[in-house]
Amino acid sequence: MLLVGAAHEGLCGIEVFPADDLLIEIEHQFLVGRQPGYRCVLQVFSPAAASDYSDGMLLQLIECTPDTHAVAVREIFNDAITNTTALYDYQPRSMDTVLQWFGAKARAAYPVLGVVDENDMLCGFASYGPFRNWPAYKYSIEHSVYVHPGQRRKGVARLLMQRLIERAQAQQYHAMIGGIDAANASSIALHQQLGFRHAGTIEHAGYKFGRWLDLAFYQLLLPGPARPVEG
Repeated sequence: MLLVGAAHEGLCGIEVFPADDLLIEIEHQFLVGRQPGYRCVLQVFSPAAASDYSDGMLLQLIECTPDTHAVAVREIFNDAITNTTALYDYQPRSMDTVLQWFGAKARAAYPVLGVVDENDMLCGFASYGPFRNWPAYKYSIEHSVYVHPGQRRKGVARLLMQRLIERAQAQQYHAMIGGIDAANASSIALHQQLGFRHAGTIEHAGYKFGRWLDLAFYQLLLPGPARPVEG
């Protein structure tokens, strides 16, 4: 592995991400690389463990499946519902609801991406779906990213978002939209770093934890189809 900012991109088949990009998202963690043989792998070490790679954390991008990941996805969903404003929802989701969610994503060819660690623990997941259900919105999608509470601030959300953007481009979507609680500064900062711009805020869009919540929309315009069509 190479030190971030060491300007050794491409040496020994290891790709180094830009230092400034990483140090914003991964505070006090400074080693990262992409290794041959993996579709996409992120390895992070803290300064205290920089001389001991056995303490590093290996993260791998995967495609989530209901058989393997429904239980972990439900756990992450329900933490977001119970403890955060990432989801404007009140009731924890049942296993049947999560399985139906997986089925709807599969039928519409929407990806469900995940990040697992070296023990195959699901650290987070991401997906997208229709922005609105009217036909003329067919080139717009709304995405969501959820990270396990014990795995936050380790680059998981960034890794998921980068791959999600790639998938949206491959499927020829044009507008990628995220609805973010306006108080979620870390999520807003990540979206801005990835090129999203603020498209507007709906004040008092939700009510949770005894207070009104403002919903900020951030969007990224992708190339989309060369010849978009109606219908």
